[in-house]
Amino acid sequence: MATFHKYKKKGSNKDFWEYRIYYQDPITRKTREKSKRGFLGKTEAKLAAENEERRIREGLEITDESLKIWLETWLLEYKKGTVAKNTFEIHERNVKNHIIPYFKNILLKDVKPLMYQKFINHLTKLEYSKRTVEIVHGTMFNSFEKAKTLGKIEKNPCVGVEIKGEKKEQELQFIESEHISDFLKASYEYGYIYWMFYKLLIETGMRKGEAAALQWMDVDLKEQTININKSLDFKEASKNPDEMFGNVKTYHSKRVITISQALANDLRFHQKYQNQNKTILNENYHFDLNLVLCRDDGNYMPKSSLFNSFSRILKKCGLSSLPIHSLRHTHAVLQLEAGTDMKYLQERLGHGSMQITADVYSHISKTIEKDRMNKFEEYMKNVLE
Repeated sequence: MATFHKYKKKGSNKDFWEYRIYYQDPITRKTREKSKRGFLGKTEAKLAAENEERRIREGLEITDESLKIWLETWLLEYKKGTVAKNTFEIHERNVKNHIIPYFKNILLKDVKPLMYQKFINHLTKLEYSKRTVEIVHGTMFNSFEKAKTLGKIEKNPCVGVEIKGEKKEQELQFIESEHISDFLKASYEYGYIYWMFYKLLIETGMRKGEAAALQWMDVDLKEQTININKSLDFKEASKNPDEMFGNVKTYHSKRVITISQALANDLRFHQKYQNQNKTILNENYHFDLNLVLCRDDGNYMPKSSLFNSFSRILKKCGLSSLPIHSLRHTHAVLQLEAGTDMKYLQERLGHGSMQITADVYSHISKTIEKDRMNKFEEYMKNVLE
């Protein structure tokens, strides 16, 4: 319910209007009051009061919460434990190093689109790469989207921002199909457990941490599926083994994928291999971890061991230096070469949207499409002769 009052400002003969709204707090059930002054006429005051009453009914009451307090709340209440540790740390760094130093003690509701555009331009002037600015923007956009969902703000001021600069095209790194056999042969000669690790990455497209955290309970050899539901935190594993298993990168990264009959057979053999190690080592085996890809004593594969082995294997078979993550791209390229569509690939890789998959692999898919068209043209020449 709203009431309206006419008043005069000190030192002015003009009439001004104010409204007062009385409403019941949905939690405490107590009557609360909200008012605003400075309207030039009663009609203007009435329209503003009606709009405010609608906002209150819809739970959109704007509070005087600072941006700093909101971002701290967003990090702890909505991000911590719901995204991968690395992702959380990126958000935390963006808030601490970029957002708070620029906006200082501004209220959440006072961040406007033009002001936000100036912030983004400020980051560009500091000569951060376009990708870095996009990552900072991702933190702000997501935090404001959550604030909007919770009714703290009406509109997200980050929508429609323009990020200047050219995005550097990063060359997609992968092992070409004709070299995969040589790579796996060199892996086997280097060490059986490394061959098993890298073969699984190539055949599934799993991230390194997802594969390292894989437990036998996640593998169904009869149905030929793997349930990807966690990731191994290599840094935490070396310091605090009880905290070695963390969340996958994003919500969409949790997925169940199918595997080939050949890989299922390899895993059956691998199980027998591990059982022999368990019998030999007995109480010295890490039964508690129940890892699929591990050292001979059942303990996790250290990041340094994987890095060193991968570098040496690439060198041994005459391939240029690559990150282990390139095996995920290798799997994706193989899928595309086999005729897989982007939707299937998105779900298999655990990307949040098909657009992400298409953006990453657009160059490859275009190359494959061009090659297919060339083959079609050659075929059509024979048909039309």
